Amino acid sequence: MIDTDFINIAASLPEMARSHAQAWAVIWPARGLRLTFRELDDLSDRMARGLRTIGIDRGTRTVVMVKPSVDFFALTFALFKLGAVPVLIDPGMGFKNLKQCIQEATPEAFIGIPKAQAARQVLGWGRDIDLRLVTVGRRWPGGGPTLAELTHAGNSSVDEPVLARTRPDETAAILFTSGSTGVPKGVVYTHAIFVKQVELLRGLYGIQPGEVDLCTFPLFALFGPALGMTSIIPEMDATRPARVNPIKILRAIHEFKVTNMFGSPALIRRVGEHGVALGASLPTLRRVISAGAPVPARVLQTFAKLLAPDAPIHTPYGATEALPVCSISSPLILGETRHQTDQGAGVCVGFPVEGVTLKIVRITDAPIATWSDDLVLPDGEIGEIVVRGSNVTREYFHRPESTALAKIAINAPGQGGFYHRMGDLGYRDPLGRIWFCGRKSHRVVTPSGTLFTIPCEAVFNTHSAVFRTALVGIGEPGRMRPVLCVELNQPPPRTKWRRIPVDTIRRQLLDIGAKHPHTKNIDTILFHPAFPVDIRHNAKIFREKLAVWAARRLK
Repeated sequence: MIDTDFINIAASLPEMARSHAQAWAVIWPARGLRLTFRELDDLSDRMARGLRTIGIDRGTRTVVMVKPSVDFFALTFALFKLGAVPVLIDPGMGFKNLKQCIQEATPEAFIGIPKAQAARQVLGWGRDIDLRLVTVGRRWPGGGPTLAELTHAGNSSVDEPVLARTRPDETAAILFTSGSTGVPKGVVYTHAIFVKQVELLRGLYGIQPGEVDLCTFPLFALFGPALGMTSIIPEMDATRPARVNPIKILRAIHEFKVTNMFGSPALIRRVGEHGVALGASLPTLRRVISAGAPVPARVLQTFAKLLAPDAPIHTPYGATEALPVCSISSPLILGETRHQTDQGAGVCVGFPVEGVTLKIVRITDAPIATWSDDLVLPDGEIGEIVVRGSNVTREYFHRPESTALAKIAINAPGQGGFYHRMGDLGYRDPLGRIWFCGRKSHRVVTPSGTLFTIPCEAVFNTHSAVFRTALVGIGEPGRMRPVLCVELNQPPPRTKWRRIPVDTIRRQLLDIGAKHPHTKNIDTILFHPAFPVDIRHNAKIFREKLAVWAARRLK
């Protein structure tokens, strides 16, 4: 009898082990390691059995702090197979936030590399929690058994079933947001949501088993085996994509004939600029996917020069709570929408993906308890983006207030479910496409009206000396003073490059702003050496920090 209530995101791995047993699942060139799907499936089984011997099993919330590696892939699938709940937290969000996230997750186990175990001990992460400990790598004092020891122990019970019969709505993982616009929150993922995301990505981008994926972003890399792709682990610090060595990325794409790459906007920019300077080409890439923040058109234009004419760069829109929501590709951006963006129309993120219902509702910072069609704004009017669908998460872990603020219950007769409030502002155009206009919390409410970050910043970003800009508001909402923070392009290394005087750039920017009704009243410009950005993508600007900095400068 078939168990129709059984869904486990890890079930895709044994399926690949049966259908593509000898195909490469993971390749780690820096360590000279390669695993077939059968070998990865077997290794994750042995890890799962070993973890079970120390009490890590179905429902065990387990903090995982392991760098991208063969162990990372096998361990994550081992936890999914057990029905355990991996807790994945950005390592770069700062020690204070890390400690808070771990406390909120109330984990029962902690699996980490020696460096993570040392930080846990010194900084008191989970000090008041009784944790089962596992160290990945060499043994660490007070870090419990090593993963290698547990994997060896898992050899002794090879007939013991591993794959848990998890329910579709059973918690599969807790993924913490980056905290780029507030306190990081744990997003509860179910097995059904993970499976739906895999289906959407496969259908949306035409990903086929047998493709080769370059894993520059660890969380997206976990989709590789589920999609049947060979995952190449590049030589890079995944927490610092903006500092990646572009030569190593280009070399890996060529050597392994990579067909698919997910990269943050910062990585795409760096690799694209160096690739074009070297006259490189990447003919094996069928597609590039970049997300995490709006990708500037000039970055897409540069990277597109490395690709075959029929290889697009896709920029999906979404969030940890809901992904993907919309998607658009480089031909449409470069051929049409970029010009509207430069004039202040916002950034077009494309049409909602199949199965996702998207509405634009009136802007409010207050909770909205119950859905009403009266909330919906007409096309062309900027409001908050709200979405519903089977790939949208239902709640934050141990944060009922945040959940209440982010969800709108649907109580209409014959209907149920909820809408998720993205916290993003945008509008729908007459063709049905969605245009992103910035975060709701970043809007600048002045005495003469509300300014939205993305439409304003895009106008000033057209200046050739400007790398990026950030609009912030000083003062109380309703009486805010708009201030434009500007980060200039850096001079190319080892070249003589005469900068335009800052006062000249300021005058030119004011002239540019004066030509548009929504930017003509922005008359305060401050130059910042390097914007604070999120660690995950090196692209989301911490405008809250810039606002504090700007306020100090203007005293």
